[in-house]
Amino acid sequence: MTSAPLLSVRDLRTWFPIRRGVLARRVGYVKAVDGVSLDIMPGETVGLVGESGCGKTTLARTVMRLDPAHDGSVCFQGKDLLTCSATTTRALRRELQIIFQDPFSSLNPRMTVMEIITEGMLEHGLIAGRDKRDAAQTLLDEVGLGSHALHRYPHEFSGGQRQRISIARAVSLRPRLVVCDEAVSALDVSVQAQIINLLGDLRAQHGLAYLFISHDLSVVRHIADRVAVMYLGRLVELGATADVIDRPRHPYTRALVSAIPRVGGSTVERTVLQGDVPSPARPPAGCRFHTRCPHATDRCRTEDPVLRTVKADVPGRTVACHLAEELG
Repeated sequence: MTSAPLLSVRDLRTWFPIRRGVLARRVGYVKAVDGVSLDIMPGETVGLVGESGCGKTTLARTVMRLDPAHDGSVCFQGKDLLTCSATTTRALRRELQIIFQDPFSSLNPRMTVMEIITEGMLEHGLIAGRDKRDAAQTLLDEVGLGSHALHRYPHEFSGGQRQRISIARAVSLRPRLVVCDEAVSALDVSVQAQIINLLGDLRAQHGLAYLFISHDLSVVRHIADRVAVMYLGRLVELGATADVIDRPRHPYTRALVSAIPRVGGSTVERTVLQGDVPSPARPPAGCRFHTRCPHATDRCRTEDPVLRTVKADVPGRTVACHLAEELG
């Protein structure tokens, strides 16, 4: 890996206005993403995990410029995606692609597979119309689908096959970074393993980097180099996958790890969180996790912790918890 990040997110905020009344006056914000900083290196896979509603997908959509940012920066290959010109943005679109959770709703039902996976290549002038079939066949071979799929429509395929089509579309432009937004969560376990292996093969073949979003740490363990744990719009722990999953420091990460299904007699003390995730429109003061944390102190209720390196930890391992040393 090079020293320069491929993607550098700094203090990113994605706030959605709350409007009420006849005049639709703004009365507040839903702070879906609230001050996230994250780097992804070339060829690296970073897993982003957390409960539903914590802001993972909003972060991904903001990075892709599908949702508008309230503040912060998203630098891709040294260019800020939030402020660059339309011409620069169009050029960078080739380098930055996304795979959505539901392949059926993200594929045009009126287009054949060949049309779907070559549309971007034609738009960016990578191929001529007469080359569509050969280009589509090459992509289908890469994702494990045969030539019989070329002239069929999305509804004629299973969920796993449709996700392979989505992956073929994402890699058709030979991007440098692919955002996988819960790309395997809607699939059967056996199919999940096949898709994870496919993503790994494509990463090795094309030098891809991934931002892999999931709520399943057992899946993230098999694909990610580093893991970022998100809670209520903020990162609470970040580090190498083995370090975070085997030696979690933040109480929220411990609860997520304790929920991983295990077989073979392995026993881990289960941490069951009480209560619901607070509203992102009214996040609690101090540590946002203190309302559900069994170890919360008065300091946690008043002082907001920042991501910091914990003593005796490996470089790059950061935790946003006042009690990280005591609980470790």
